[in-house]
Parts: sequence; C-alpha cells; structure tokens
Amino acid sequence: MPTVTPRRERVLLVATEWTARPAPAACGFGLEEALAELAELSRSAGAEVIGHVQQRRPAPDPATCIGPGKLQELGHLAAAGGADLVIFDGQLSPTQQRNLERAVGLRVIDRTQLILDTFARHARTREGQLQVELAQLEYRLPRLTGRGVELSRLGGGIGTRGPGETQLENDRRRIHQRIRHLRSALEEVRRQRQQQRQKREAVPLATAALVGYTNAGKSALFNRLTAAGVLTSPRMFATLDPTIRALSLPSRRRVLLSDTVGFLRQLPHGLISAFRATLEEVRRARLLLHVFDVTAPHREEYQRQVRQVLAELGVESAAEIMVANKIDLLPPEDIAGRSAGAVAVSAKTGAGIEELLARLDRELALDPLQTVRLRLPHAEGRLLHLVHEGGRVLREQHDPDGVEIEAQLPASLRRQVRAFEIGG
Repeated sequence: MPTVTPRRERVLLVATEWTARPAPAACGFGLEEALAELAELSRSAGAEVIGHVQQRRPAPDPATCIGPGKLQELGHLAAAGGADLVIFDGQLSPTQQRNLERAVGLRVIDRTQLILDTFARHARTREGQLQVELAQLEYRLPRLTGRGVELSRLGGGIGTRGPGETQLENDRRRIHQRIRHLRSALEEVRRQRQQQRQKREAVPLATAALVGYTNAGKSALFNRLTAAGVLTSPRMFATLDPTIRALSLPSRRRVLLSDTVGFLRQLPHGLISAFRATLEEVRRARLLLHVFDVTAPHREEYQRQVRQVLAELGVESAAEIMVANKIDLLPPEDIAGRSAGAVAVSAKTGAGIEELLARLDRELALDPLQTVRLRLPHAEGRLLHLVHEGGRVLREQHDPDGVEIEAQLPASLRRQVRAFEIGG
C-alpha cells in the first residue's frame, strides 16, 4: 500500500508590538524579524504557514491581546485559508487564549506553547522527555480552568503533544502528583549526572561546552571537531540532549567537549528551569565556545540573547571563545568584517578548524603543560595509562622494575604522579 503522508497543520501567525511600552534592552527584533522566527519555529513543529497578521498598538487588549478590528481580520483570514491553528508570537494570558479561541473558532496557542511542542517533538532520551513534560505541565496547569469542553474536542496537533489535555482537566490532583514525580525523577537524573561528572573529573581533563543561538551550527561543528556523528538539522532545536566527547588538542592534551541545546529569544523561564540538569554541563565548563551564524543579519542580537540565558544559569562571567560559523556561505572579502573578534570557521568544509583548536589550546592555559621525568613501577598501570591519555610522552624506557618516562603533563595530572617523579 502507498505511504500516506500526514497532512500538515495550516497555521496563521500573529505578531504584535506595544508602542507605549519601552522595548526590552536586549530585544532588537521588529515585527518582521519576530514573524520570520515564529514561522521557522512553526515549520520545525511540522506546520504549514499560510499567512500572518501583525499589529502595532499602545498596549495589549486585556481580553484578546489584539484590537477588535484585527481580531475580525484574523477570523476572516482563518476562514478563507482553511487554517487549523493560530499562533501568537507573545505570551497570552489564559483569559486571552480562551477569548481568542471563542472569537476565531480555532485553537490558539502562544510562542511559549509552540516552543514546548517543538521540544517535545525532538526529545529522544528519557531525561529530555521528562524535562519537556515537566515544563508542559507547569505551563498548562493554570490554563485549564473552564476549558474542559473545548479541550475534549482538540484531538491532537501542535501544542497538544505530551500529556492529554482532557485527562489534565479531569484530575488536577493527578497533575500535581505527576509534577512531583517528574521533579523527583529529574533530581535522580542530576544525581546520576553528578556521579558521572565526578568519575570524569577523576581523570584530569578540562571541559568546554558549545553554546549558541538555535541553528547556529553547533552540532555540525561538534561533529567536525570530534567525529561524533550527532544529528544535524536545519530545524530549530534538533539537539536537546547533551553529548560529550573527548577532543585532542595540538598540544596532545585532551579536553571534554559537550554539545548543548540551542538558545532562543524569550526562551520560557520554566523551560530553562526544567533543562537545568542538561545545562549543568554549561555551568561546569571551564571554557565556552560561543558559536554564531556569521551570515545571520541579527547575529549581535542573537549573541545578546545567548548571554542573557547564560546569566540566568549563573555563568555570564565564564571564559569564552567567539566562533563565527558558516563562513563558506560568504564571499571571502566579507568574512573579516562579519567575524571581527571571533575565530572564523566552516563546520561544513573544515576551514578555520586548526586555528580554533590552537586557540582552544591557548585558552586552556589554566592547566599548563610541564615537563617531568617519572619512574613508575609495573603495578602502577593506571597511572601509566593516565600519562599516555592526558599528556605527551617524549621518551619511554622499560626495564624489569618499571617504566621510566619523560613527558609533558598538565599541572593537574602532574599532581597525581608527583610521588613518582625523579630528578633531572
């Protein structure tokens, strides 16, 4: 039988701007930019964007967010285009969401719910799924009042992935129990991750983490550096679950590099809290590789948004290397101007990767290389393995009593073998 391709939901987008409110200091997006990003998020959730509505007004309408004229226009567009769903760029109150649905006759969700849905679509590991479900439940709980009949008619679609809406309305007590269970499960994840981290830290390897706006090419760069083979996709939030791999530097030192979820403008606070276990890798990293798309017209704004999320994680003062990715998409004469102060690379072609590795090697000078001579008994096979894994062996001589080695070791590793050092 021929494969039936599921019909994509047809969505209308709504973006608003409040002229009586000063724009946030870290928000340089206009209506057009907001709509473009909302459209990309919608496509990542599997939707077909059929049109949009935008409005500038002094302040949001308390009942419906947009004014009555725009609300009427939205209803006409939805009917004419056969829309299934309306998505607002801002965050709607529960009352606004209910009133809009009644007025338009369609489901209405906001940007936060769309982001949560996109995360649910891409979560693969148990940890990622737990984190998404917790954020979804905490977001939906205050929005259930008075919506039992409407929710029973939803029947799935964008904004409804995860726990069933009718079940949520029918039993609030079970929702709270589920939230407590998810928090407990995530605490167990944090405990297990901490144990894994302690094991890693027993081996003296520095840690670095890739951070950046979503779709900046972090996973492609991670694959180029480590040959990890993680999923790369032009869709937003293709990476939700962290991946950690060892990376060899030019000095032969090894560093643990982690790939992390992409950040986003106005990333829901509850989502940051839910993903704190995953983002713990960022907090513990000695050095951040801040990757940005050098071709993006609003790259400076994206960088500010990333730093805002890092501030919420308490790592705004962490050492970082700026990495300008996708230079293969630029004419050579434009690269220097767009990547000033950053290491210019192409994860696709490998251009600039050697310079990035050399820079990473220099920036990790907090654990400097030191030349030592060691005499290790045969019984100390573990330390011999550490020397080979974490340092550069210059000379090695075996005899019946043990091994004499001259090597360049990071200072942290030298401390572990100091008892076996011999004089010059």
